[in-house]
Amino acid sequence: MASTACFVIVSKNDIPIYDAEVGSAPKKEDQAYQHQFILHAALDVVQDLAWATSTMFLKSVDRFNDLVVSVYVTAGHTRFMLLHDSRSEDGIKSFFQEVHELYIKVNC
Repeated sequence: MASTACFVIVSKNDIPIYDAEVGSAPKKEDQAYQHQFILHAALDVVQDLAWATSTMFLKSVDRFNDLVVSVYVTAGHTRFMLLHDSRSEDGIKSFFQEVHELYIKVNC
């Protein structure tokens, strides 16, 4: 996994359900807000892409400095958003698929 990451689950009504800062280095509080802002700003791009493609994994929908926003959209239009500095698309996709399986188990 990436050394810097912010993971958010957003409902189909754009309401954050879950938010987690993950990383090896201690984070400043203002940096956490910046990560949330970057992910929130990417929601419009995600909404446009979600209707334009049939794939669930939207690789890198936005970039900010060295950080990349990757998104996984479920069939119910819940968005799993990850802000990271990793280049491993296969690892990110596997992470999203595992989260999706757990999300289904919890909500069904």
